[in-house]
Amino acid sequence: MMAMPAMRDEGDLKAAGLVLPPTGPWTVDDLAKLPDDGLQYELFDGMLVVSPAPVPAHQSAVVELLALLHAACPRDLKVLVAPLDYQPDRFNSAQPDLLVVHREDVGETNIQRPLRLAVEVLSPSTKRKDLTVKLETYARTGVAAYWIVDPERETIRVLELVDGRYEQVGEVTGDEQLTVEHPFPVTLHPATLLDT
Repeated sequence: MMAMPAMRDEGDLKAAGLVLPPTGPWTVDDLAKLPDDGLQYELFDGMLVVSPAPVPAHQSAVVELLALLHAACPRDLKVLVAPLDYQPDRFNSAQPDLLVVHREDVGETNIQRPLRLAVEVLSPSTKRKDLTVKLETYARTGVAAYWIVDPERETIRVLELVDGRYEQVGEVTGDEQLTVEHPFPVTLHPATLLDT
């Protein structure tokens, strides 16, 4: 198993496209005032990051993964899709492409309790953010499992939280198959799920 490095360096945040406003850190209250304009607005340690709308290959992968997870999901859990805010505190608000939560943790407007699973589908405009800032934020806030899906390479990396850090418990490519147990048993087959 490979331990994933923590990412808290200010330079890494700026390189990932995060900007601290001149008035101080952004909060979820500030986020609520932003326009609903088709862009994705997220907060990481009080810094705002804005991402463009996803491309068709990204959305195709999200739909296939949603169908797979929804079909296998037990009744006490719920599979949801972006845009939906995961707001573990006032200075962090992320929108995983897909997420799995306990049903009782679904709030009226967002999710505040740690997710059972966050799934990010990489795209050129969000890849760096997904592999650094989001990985660190999800680990720090107790998200139990994180899947990183790369449609271009046709791979899915499966990470699980162990002692506050992610460890890679599996990676599957192309026509290979991998059965994971968390947050519930499901078999990943990239050739089917990521057919672009």
